[in-house]
Amino acid sequence: MKRTPLMGLDAQGIRTDAQLHWNLPTAPLVEAAVVRGEGHLAADGPLVVATGRHTGRSANDKFTVRDAETADTIWWGAANQPMTHAHFAALKADFLAALADKSALFVQDLHGGSQPEHRVCVRVVTELAWHSLFIRTMLVRPEIEELRGFAPDYTVIDLPSFRADPARHGCRSETVIAVNLTDKLILIGGTAYAGEMKKSVFGLLNYLLPPKGIMPMHCSANIGPKGDTAVFFGLSGTGKTTLSADASRTLIGDDEHGWSDTAVFNFEGGCYAKMIRLSEEAEPEIFATTKRFGTVLENVVMDPIERTLDFDDASLAENSRGAYPIDCIPNASADNMGPVPRNIIMLTADAFGVLPPIARLTPDQAMYHFLSGYTAKVAGTEIGVTEPQATFSTCFGAPFMPRHPSVYGNLLKERIARGGVDCWLVNTGWTGGRYGEGTRMPIKATRALLNAALDGSLNQAEFRSDPNFGFKVPIAVPGVDPAILDPRQTWADKQAYDATAARLADLFVENFAQFADHVDDGVRRAAPSIAVACE
Repeated sequence: MKRTPLMGLDAQGIRTDAQLHWNLPTAPLVEAAVVRGEGHLAADGPLVVATGRHTGRSANDKFTVRDAETADTIWWGAANQPMTHAHFAALKADFLAALADKSALFVQDLHGGSQPEHRVCVRVVTELAWHSLFIRTMLVRPEIEELRGFAPDYTVIDLPSFRADPARHGCRSETVIAVNLTDKLILIGGTAYAGEMKKSVFGLLNYLLPPKGIMPMHCSANIGPKGDTAVFFGLSGTGKTTLSADASRTLIGDDEHGWSDTAVFNFEGGCYAKMIRLSEEAEPEIFATTKRFGTVLENVVMDPIERTLDFDDASLAENSRGAYPIDCIPNASADNMGPVPRNIIMLTADAFGVLPPIARLTPDQAMYHFLSGYTAKVAGTEIGVTEPQATFSTCFGAPFMPRHPSVYGNLLKERIARGGVDCWLVNTGWTGGRYGEGTRMPIKATRALLNAALDGSLNQAEFRSDPNFGFKVPIAVPGVDPAILDPRQTWADKQAYDATAARLADLFVENFAQFADHVDDGVRRAAPSIAVACE
């Protein structure tokens, strides 16, 4: 009874004859998932599940109810599609009817956010035991003595078996993720991809925290031996997880954080790492979690008899994932928090070979590059991509930002200026030419530059102004070949570099036009401007 709250589902208007499993811990949830045929145990103990046709987020099926609360506060567009209150009411009625017919339901009472004064209480109702295990792993788990008096601020109901009706529910397909901020209810149906639950809570915190002056961030974060926190922004493929996983520094978290007046705090209590082509040699700490009871592995191929895992097999999904508690990582923070940042790292994999391996940013430049959220796809990563393609994802996480990007950009700029934070743009992409002509930036050089930035020694270097982007670039750094610090000099064809740099600068300017009216002159002046090159 200690795990059963006094405030049950009936008090929320949710009535069902289902057997309710309240706040079950790992072992009984794994057992239930296996008994119910939801997954299988691998040889070394993790639970292996398949999510079916949805192996990633269904971004086009996500909607937010447009009402008096949200009409002027949501950044309406591709990432935030509106749903009418009437359509949501019909969807809610059908969800509640579906719940009433279930024989069993699993309920977890959890926190989004590790800093107590800024967390949100979230109740998650699922029809699958492994989904209950997943969300219990990913969010922050209350102490047992807290559960009896738990009262949810928001509720998430996740029913993969539910099939939405576009005509009745105002959605696009049988899959739906519907957010009602007034009713404090999130409904997820028609998809078994568990990441929808995690990202729904992230989006919720991204809406709730900015009015309190707290900066929500799609980033990783760690703490140095002197108590210096570093925040790493970056899209997929830029090295966010790899570069923040430093054995000499304490991990706060790998994906979602808040920046308050007193701390950087993890929104979560777990990690959700990509498993495809995972190797023990490259990522030993993450690999070790795949041999642990309680880890949930999504869409990882397993031998049906030997129960061994094949991380190189992408036949189920390229986006295979593993969920595990953050304390599985040996150097993780005990309380998922650290001091306010001393350094901010913005990572980009520039496949055009134009950007330097590291550059120091002013607060205005930091806001410009944060709103830009630039990286580049390389040829062969997607059908039809035959040369580098610029990718801009504002705030390094546009799909999860319900408010206008300028809200987050201004918060970042204010906090950088207030705290005297050093900001760095780090290019983990190409040098000596674009993808297919140059080479990938040496990881040894990237780590040396990053270490110099984090320990403060890079601030003592001599800097030059980049003629195209205006930021400061070090001329020489101990342990790094100085030739690599000037991208133009690494190209055999200097005119080709100039043309490529001009093209990339134009792409930045074109993308930023959507934000120009929402930022001040200082940020607008941080835009690139192509200089006349001299040999």
